[in-house]
Formats: sequence, C-alpha cells, structure tokens
Amino acid sequence: MDNFIVSARKYRPQTFNTVVGQAHITTTLKNAIKNKQLAHAFLFCGPRGVGKTTCARILAKTINCEKLQEDGEACNQCDSCTSFNDGGSLNIHELDAASNNSVDDIRTLTEQVRFAPQAGKYKVYIIDEVHMLSTAAFNAFLKTLEEPPPYAIFILATTEKHKILPTILSRCQIFDFKRITPNDTVEHLQEICDKEKIASDKAALQVIAQKSEGCMRDALSILDKIVSFTNSELSYKNTLEHLNILDADYYFKLIDAMLEEDLATALLLYDDINRKGFEGDLVLNGFAEFIRNLLVCRDEKITGLLEVVESFKDRYKATAQKVSPAWLISALNILNEAEINYKGARNKKLHIELTLIKLTYLGQAVELVNDPGTLKKKQADTAKPVAFKNIRPIIAGQNTPGSKTATSKKAQQTQDARLMIESSIPVQKEAATPYHRKPEGPAASAVKPDTATSTAPTATPPPATPGTTLGALSKIRRQIRNQTNTTNNTSLLLTPESLGEAWNRYIELLADQKNHSAVTNFKLAQLRITDSSSFEIVVESNIQQKFIEQERAALVEHLQSFFNNHSLSYTIQIEEPQDSNTPKERPLSSREQYQKMAERYPMVKELKERLKLALDY
Repeated sequence: MDNFIVSARKYRPQTFNTVVGQAHITTTLKNAIKNKQLAHAFLFCGPRGVGKTTCARILAKTINCEKLQEDGEACNQCDSCTSFNDGGSLNIHELDAASNNSVDDIRTLTEQVRFAPQAGKYKVYIIDEVHMLSTAAFNAFLKTLEEPPPYAIFILATTEKHKILPTILSRCQIFDFKRITPNDTVEHLQEICDKEKIASDKAALQVIAQKSEGCMRDALSILDKIVSFTNSELSYKNTLEHLNILDADYYFKLIDAMLEEDLATALLLYDDINRKGFEGDLVLNGFAEFIRNLLVCRDEKITGLLEVVESFKDRYKATAQKVSPAWLISALNILNEAEINYKGARNKKLHIELTLIKLTYLGQAVELVNDPGTLKKKQADTAKPVAFKNIRPIIAGQNTPGSKTATSKKAQQTQDARLMIESSIPVQKEAATPYHRKPEGPAASAVKPDTATSTAPTATPPPATPGTTLGALSKIRRQIRNQTNTTNNTSLLLTPESLGEAWNRYIELLADQKNHSAVTNFKLAQLRITDSSSFEIVVESNIQQKFIEQERAALVEHLQSFFNNHSLSYTIQIEEPQDSNTPKERPLSSREQYQKMAERYPMVKELKERLKLALDY
C-alpha cells in the first residue's frame, strides 16, 4: 500500500508559474533573477497558507539552477533542481523560529553562514515564523542580516509583521502576500479534481473556497476530507453536511415566510434546523450573512461583493427585489443584537424564536423612511384629538352675588374652581366635542363676562386658538383671582412662636420623606426674625447651609402657605460658635483609665507587676 500524501504537499507548486494568486510577487522575483538584482534579505509576510514558504523554496531553487530558462524559471532537470525537489540539497537551510527562538540558535545559524557553498552559487536560509524570535535573538541576528557574505541570502517568513523589530524590517526587502480569491481557489481545486479523477460539483468547490477564507492550504485539506467522506464524489449536499453549513434554501424559505408574516412556517423551519443539530448562533450568523447578500444584490455597483454559489445568484437577485432596504437594515440590526446576547441567554431556543417573531412582524412594527438622509420611525397614520369634558357656560345674571337665588360667595367660588379643574382633565371615554372661536346667536350674550359685578381689573384674554373657548375660562380665572385677593388680606403674623411651629411642621414633612440628613441640619439651625416679612436662618457650617439650600423651593412654598404671605422670604447666615476653641470633654482611653485607677488605688499597680499582667490598650 502506497503512502498517502495530502494534496497540500503533493500539489505544492514547484515553479513561479504554478503559484496561485500571487502574480505580483512571482513576477517581481523572476525579474530580479533575470536582471541579477537579488537582495540579500527578503521578508515574506501575509495570511496563513497563501504560499510564503513555497515561494521561498522556489526562489532558493531557481537562483541555484544550472540551466535557468529565459522567463526566469528553473529547469527542474539539472542536478541542483533535482536535489532541491528530492530534499537533499545542502544549499538550503530551513529554521522554524517557533521552536528555535533563542540566542544560541541564531548564533549557530550565523556560524554556518561563514562557510561557502560546495555546489551552486548561493546558500539560502529560510526562517519561518520569524516573529517568534526573542528580542535578544533579533539583536544577535542584526549584524549578520545587515552585512552577510555575498553567497548568503536570508528569507524570513511571518504571518504577523507588526511583531518584528523595526531594525529588522529596515534591513529586508518586504513582500506582502494577499489572500487567494475564491475564483482562483475554485480553478486550482478543479485542476486537482481533474488530475485525481474526482467527480466534483462546481457549487461544492465554491463552498469550499468560501470556507477556506483565502487560504489554499485549508481549501486543499477540506477537499481531502470531503473526498474521503464521500468516496471521491464531491457534491454540494455532501459538502454542506460535512462542513456543517446550513443550506441557503432554508434562508430563502424563512424570508418568504417572514414577508408573508407566516409565523407558524418560520417556527417550523427553525425546529427542523434545530433537529438537524445546528447551533443557534450559527443560524443567526448565517441568516445575517444571507440578509447582507440580499442588501448587496439591490445595487449593481456592489454586486462584486456578493460571495455566493453561482447557481443561487439569480435567486438572490429575485428575492432582493421583493424586500425593501428598510426591512433589510432593520433585520440586520435585530440579528446583530440577538447574536451579541445569545451567549447570555439561558433558553437558547426561546431566544432564537423570539428573534424570528420580531422579524416576522417587523413590517408592522417599524418602517424606515428616507427623509433628507435620515432614518425615522413610522409615525401614527392619523392623530386623534384629546377628548375633554364640556365646560358648562356661565350665564350672565344667573347665580350672581346680587341675585335672590344666589348661593353664598364661597360656595360659588368653590364650584367655579371645581369646574376649572375638571375642564383640564382629559376624559378618554367621552367623544371629543369641537369648540368654536366665538358662539353665535343667542348663546353669544350668555357667555359675555359680567363686568358690572367684577371688582378686580379685567385682564386681556390671550388670542383664541382653534379648539378652545374663552368666555367661561376667563370668567373662572377672574373669580379665582378675586378669591385670592380677598383671602390674602388675612395673613398670619410672623412671630417666634408661629415661625417655630411652621419650622417644626416642615421638619415633620422631611421626616416622612425619610430625608434624615436634612432633618438633622434643620434641627440644628437657629431662626432669627428681622422684620414682619423676613427672617434669618443661622447655621454653623457650609454643609449645613447646603442641606437647607437644597430645600429652598419647597420651604418657601410651605412658609408662604402657612403664613398666607407671598412676600415672606429668608436668608441664610453662617456663624461659627463662639466657644469653638474651648476644649470639650472626651471619654478616657484604656491607658488613661488604668493610670487614674493606679493613682487612686496603688495596690492595682502592685498586683499587675506581681502577676506580670499586660494590658490590652
């Protein structure tokens, strides 16, 4: 039984022309060889599996080829090329810096550089994963890398160029390798399938190319696994099953159900997906990528960004025309948020189902509208008017203070105030009644203000607006103002007793509000009356002043209401206590208590010394 060789090694390129997807690198190297302008140090950097080490080996073989071709390629027939292909050449030295990253390893390498090649022109040193070298190893390598012998060429390869010291970068000729495109990967895989006589489906090769993410080595490894799994039959269905990828047909069915707002179908589809063993985060990520592809399909300028199987492209474009960009953008936001919160969800299945419910009824919930470059939420289609109670008009001459049937003035004012309060409360059960700017006909005389019985000057009413009436409201305002003017005449005198009572009542209010800090500071404050409508609050510190100042608005309202005096005011004065410098009594410490006890009772001290007691101070 022959030893099996994986495709990544079996079909490793042997010439520059067979390198896939790196034409900008291979062309430069071939021209440098033909023009004899080789640098003494190269740095190959780029993603994994794109041909860095392969190009380094081809370069080492080509520059030592005895029969170099006109296009700069090696002949693969001379003794030098044959020994390179068989792995027996003495002119190439490979060092894995991941496991040989010490200073001693680099010193051993620099000692070998002193010996000239026995056969061939150059000795090539390939250091793979060079970013793994330690700082001391880099520093030991600097001098040799800067001025090597004329026959020595160094090729450094790395996937993380940013980890290499700038002093190393400045001494090398840098080549940046790029990811291999899906089309180049598919073509290379198809060539291998033809050579190995593997029945392959192009859709399956495209899925492998997308899964490899531009890494040819990964693509070849996936190909070997699927061929072994399917017995040399590479089909689209088997590829999806082996790579654990959900078929895009499920996503098409899901979005059709969501556009029709068919929640039952959407949940049944997800249940089928869940039974096949696909994780929820995989479903969310795949559906988000599907929505992204639909969004890309809507604009012909960016259709090149669409990375899907060719057989599905027409279906993507047809589906994209049925969905609005607003829906797609909102769906992407919902899926992104669901994927972020997936790990924190206890019930994973319920979390996915809630996301599907949101997407199913997304058309009813939110509509995005293009409005001068902004995105706004959908507004209500029709604005419903707020329903208010009808205000009973006050007829002039009816129930006035001069009429025989009039009630008491206080009862009338109470009733008018109640009407005004009720008129300001919206009632949802009653239908809205349209109001007119000005009543016409007999009702016009009924709503005229009674100027004959009014004792206060009449204020000019505000301009009328649609949906309001002014006659009854202005009447009520004037009557309430008259009541206020009459009650303001009887105000409570400001005395130490009344002020202390009002102050204590406010402290009780603060205590009911659980504001204990303010209660303490209010109790410590002293009150000093300055005149009939003002007083001073004397405090001892700025902190006490701030606590009282925080309650200014509520305190002023309370005091003015208590004394029935709207001109009442106060000021806050800070006065330090006069006896602040006098020493205050403090409790004695344990040591001081013992000393006093020993002075008064000497036997206590003698007892302590005889028993060798130690006091816990």
